[in-house]
Amino acid sequence: MALQSDLDKRKQISVRGIAQVENVSNIKKSFNRHLHYTLVKDRNVATLRDYFFSLSQTVRDHLVSRWIRTQQHYYDKDPKRVYYLSLEFYMGRSLTNTMINLGIQTACDEAMYQLGLDIEELEDQEEDAGLGNGGLGRLAACFLDSMATIGLAAYGYGLRYEYGIFAQKIRNGEQMELPDDWLRYGNPWEKARPEFTLPVNFYGRVADTSEGRKWVDTEVIFAMPYDSPIPGYKNNHVNTMRLWSAKSPQEFNLQFFNSGDYIQAVINRNSAENITRVLYPNDNFFEGKELRLKQEYFLVAATLQDIIRRFKSSKFGVREPIRTSFESFHEKVAIQLNDTHPSMAIPELMRILIDIEGLPWDTAWDITVKTCAYTNHTVLPEALERWPTSLLEVILPRHLEIMYEINAKHLDEVRKKFGDDADRIRRMSIVEEEGVKRINMAYLSIIGSHAINGVAALHSEIIKADIFRDFYEMYPERFQNKTNGITPRRWLLLCNPNLADVIAEKIGEEWTVHLEQLALLKPYATDANFQKAVQTVKQENKMKLAQYLQKEYGVDVNPASLFDLQVKRIHEYKRQLLNCLHIITMYNRIKASPMAKIVPRTIMIGGKAAPGYHMAKMIIKLVCYVANVVNNDPIIGDKLKVIFLENYRVTLAEKIIPAADLSEQISTAGTEASGTGNMKFMLNGALTIGTLDGANVEMMEEMGAENIFIFGMTVDEVEALKKKGYNAWDYYNANPELKQVIDQIRDGYFCPNNPGEFMDIFNNLMYHDRFLTLADYDDYIKKQEEVNVVYKDQEKWTQMAIMNIASSGKFSSDRTIAEYAREIWGVEPSWEKLPAPHEPREIEEVTGKLEV
Repeated sequence: MALQSDLDKRKQISVRGIAQVENVSNIKKSFNRHLHYTLVKDRNVATLRDYFFSLSQTVRDHLVSRWIRTQQHYYDKDPKRVYYLSLEFYMGRSLTNTMINLGIQTACDEAMYQLGLDIEELEDQEEDAGLGNGGLGRLAACFLDSMATIGLAAYGYGLRYEYGIFAQKIRNGEQMELPDDWLRYGNPWEKARPEFTLPVNFYGRVADTSEGRKWVDTEVIFAMPYDSPIPGYKNNHVNTMRLWSAKSPQEFNLQFFNSGDYIQAVINRNSAENITRVLYPNDNFFEGKELRLKQEYFLVAATLQDIIRRFKSSKFGVREPIRTSFESFHEKVAIQLNDTHPSMAIPELMRILIDIEGLPWDTAWDITVKTCAYTNHTVLPEALERWPTSLLEVILPRHLEIMYEINAKHLDEVRKKFGDDADRIRRMSIVEEEGVKRINMAYLSIIGSHAINGVAALHSEIIKADIFRDFYEMYPERFQNKTNGITPRRWLLLCNPNLADVIAEKIGEEWTVHLEQLALLKPYATDANFQKAVQTVKQENKMKLAQYLQKEYGVDVNPASLFDLQVKRIHEYKRQLLNCLHIITMYNRIKASPMAKIVPRTIMIGGKAAPGYHMAKMIIKLVCYVANVVNNDPIIGDKLKVIFLENYRVTLAEKIIPAADLSEQISTAGTEASGTGNMKFMLNGALTIGTLDGANVEMMEEMGAENIFIFGMTVDEVEALKKKGYNAWDYYNANPELKQVIDQIRDGYFCPNNPGEFMDIFNNLMYHDRFLTLADYDDYIKKQEEVNVVYKDQEKWTQMAIMNIASSGKFSSDRTIAEYAREIWGVEPSWEKLPAPHEPREIEEVTGKLEV
């Protein structure tokens, strides 16, 4: 027999030979194998956490061959690749989601049951991957799920923070922040890739050389990638999220080494690794700290090297470059900037193309603009990133030069189009000269991108008409809308399986990837049997949550009460204070007429405040103090209960959203870019009380105004009131109920031991309220009374709930991502499955090489 060639031998190392393992006995075997060989435990000493890790490794085994094969598929096909750059990916837990997307949840459940284990207990061992603050980071996570589900060759690039969003503890109404050491026990989903570690430069100076300007004498820090699999829903696609971790270079700082201080030299290596130590806990607020700038640049510098390496050698898995020309770069690469946090990608790509690859400026700029696209997430001025040039000059001197040059050429274009209008030129410059000299990163992102999008129809109109108006006049073709969405896999199938079953019995299971099919439920909105089924699911979810609340908070809630929820970051613009005013009003009414018939409510508010945000922390304190008074007043009884939900996070959202009756989306019109919590509640059959803000507007359009409780000023009315001059005292004096509530806050009714405790809140509401809380109070209270009336009519309420569920189709992140794909990235979604690992591929493997 002829000797096998090396290539023939290597072909035996193939994912095709792996047997199909989606059955119970194989899962049990695999579980046992991991317990013994991976965790080195037996059943006598194994803990619940060991069992969780064994199950995770067993599930991961199912992912790996699909993951390898997906990347081989991308190498063979060489599609355009999409790179989603985000400083936040708020993933939550992965075990259940992975089992669902692989279609092995039932088999795993049965296998654990046969081994005498409760799968829910194991799932509860998993730490949340809390690498995000709120909406922006969770959106990125939903987008990754959708990109894999609709077959895009997509990669999420972010940072592997050692400490994610802090764990919130409430002590006597005060928020305490505890470090989130989420990697303490290891992360079963990630795979370190030290062989792809890349250098990132900081500091240094710019020198003139024979080849032009060059960045020299820099300090180097290494970026080590950790890859996590992102499985699509039952389509055998597994994409990659690559998170960078900062590593100190091998060499010592010679100054210490030469002085013989070896210990100090070793200790100093830590400071380099601080870059990825902790997530900044601010939401909608810019903190211009040096470490944050380093994080932002570290992400883009490592990522762009990786993108270019993959672009150059993206056919047939060779490491040596095949492509040497950058002409086709934008045809093979799409880079999406999730807000301005990764916007240093624009000058960094220019630096690489000009200084390293030797391209002329105009060619490099053309490639950069065609490749990059920018998503804006906020209109709040305090959230927009504006980096001082004094900081950039020290940390990224070459990039500052490039940004000055970009600006000079940009302003030439402005003059060409609009003439020598000094005021317009000042307004449109990315360099702000007033006060501290700064670079406006949003303006940089707009001129360096071919597409700019808002995240809801209203928000996209506001950015064109207001904050980016000058740029819209310059580049009208660049501005688009991409209304946010949520993944129905996590936010219905995973968190509310009983509702998913009730839906599937009526319309089948296609809706899991084509959410618009939920519209088929509309004819059943008045069907008594279907209403009963939906009510039963909601009641079961409420009972389950009531048990959880009793266990966690020691509060007995009435499961028949209306569950009223507001869960989101604590921020003045989100107006948790308005909710609090309603709670106090309701309390006062019950106290005044204890015998009156009332719809009982359990009002829950949850969310984290940025550690340095005094007013947000005071709002938490007020809610807790009000809750303490309300919950311990015998006259109130179970008519009203108030709970502040501690440590709100993805996993807690999955518990509470399915049990909600009413969703509070009450931001001042024109301040919430989109919101996605609103969509999660809608999909799970809660009704919304909200202003015409963000995506609420489109939710109302989809379901009809008769199925949502809209109140308050519109964007135009808000603007008109601001122009006229808002005076809180006008509302205070005109409404005795409101006056009583404000007086109680001012005079220490809820904190008799320290009557002045809430003076800051009083002063804020009465003198410095940018968000016009009192102007919407009267309408809000009236709308809440309407909510009570409808809730008494359970048939009507359930009909509205079904109409909400049936109208949620538009708000799938699959729809959002399909729009990004077609209209920004220039790629076509595909719902085709890849062959499973045990099935033959259509094309013979060429190399069997894994793309990384």
